Amino acid sequence: MRIALATSTDYAELHPHDLPLATALKAAGLDAVAEVWTDPSVDWSSYDAVLLRSVWDYHRRYLEFTEWLGQLDKAGVTLLNETDLVRWNADKRYLLELRERGVAIVPSQIAAGACLREVVAGLDGQEIVIKPTVSATAHHTIRGTAGSPELSRSIEDLPDNVYLVQPFQPEIQNEGEWSLIFLDGEFSHAVLKRPAAGDYRVQDDFGGTAELLDPPAAVLTGSTEALAAANSRQAPAYARVDGILSNGRYLLMELELIEPYLFLPLAPDAATRFATTVANRLAAAKV
Repeated sequence: MRIALATSTDYAELHPHDLPLATALKAAGLDAVAEVWTDPSVDWSSYDAVLLRSVWDYHRRYLEFTEWLGQLDKAGVTLLNETDLVRWNADKRYLLELRERGVAIVPSQIAAGACLREVVAGLDGQEIVIKPTVSATAHHTIRGTAGSPELSRSIEDLPDNVYLVQPFQPEIQNEGEWSLIFLDGEFSHAVLKRPAAGDYRVQDDFGGTAELLDPPAAVLTGSTEALAAANSRQAPAYARVDGILSNGRYLLMELELIEPYLFLPLAPDAATRFATTVANRLAAAKV
C-alpha cells in the first residue's frame, strides 16, 4: 500500500526528525512518499492514505488548508488523523469545548478584533499571553503585562484576528511543559520541554530543549483524560498532549492532533510503533 507523507515546501524531503518514521513505514511494508501538500500536481487519490507530518505552514494558509481537506474528503482519501478531527483541532477554541467536557485547561478567553483590548483591560496588571486561535510555533504570540504601554504597542502590531488570551504560567519557566505522545490512543513516551533562559517559548526554534522523561502520575492521568475528551470516532492514530503541573494539578495547554513534532529521535522504538499503527489502520480500511 502507498502512503503520502504530507509535508511543506520548507521540508519537501521531510523534516530530518521524520526520517526514522519514513524508514519504519517502509519496514512495515508501506510505500511511503513525501508529498508537498500545496503541490497542485499531486494526485492524492493515487495513495491509500495521507499522513500529516511537517505541514507546519498550514496556519499561515488556513483557508487553503481547509479547502485541501475538503478535496481529500471528496476524493475519498483516508487522512491520518481524520479530517473532521483535524478541522476541529486547527482552531484553539477547541480548548473551551474540552473545558465544558470537564478537562482542566489553562484559563482562557477568546477575543476577536476590537474585543481584544476589552478583554486585556479586564486583566489589568496581570502577566498574560496572547496567541491566535489558529497558530503554531508561537506565530503572532506575545507576552506582557496587561495595561502596560509595552503590551499595548505589541497589540497594535497584531493582525486583525481571533485570539486566545491566557494568564502567563510561570511553571513553564520554573518547571517546564510536558508533552506526552500517544499512538493509537496508547501512551508512548513523554518529554519535558524547557525554554531558554529568560524566554517562555519551549520550541527549539527559540532555544528550547526537550528531555525524555517518565511523566508524573498526575500528568499521565490528565493527558489521557484530555485526549479521551476529544470524542473522536476512534482513537487518533497519533496525538501530542501538552500541559503543565500547577500547584500539583494538571492543566492542559494544547491538544496537538494535526502535525505535531512527536520527538521520535528521542524514543527510537516509537517510530516502529507509529509505523505499525499506520499499517494496521490502512489494512483495516482495506477490509
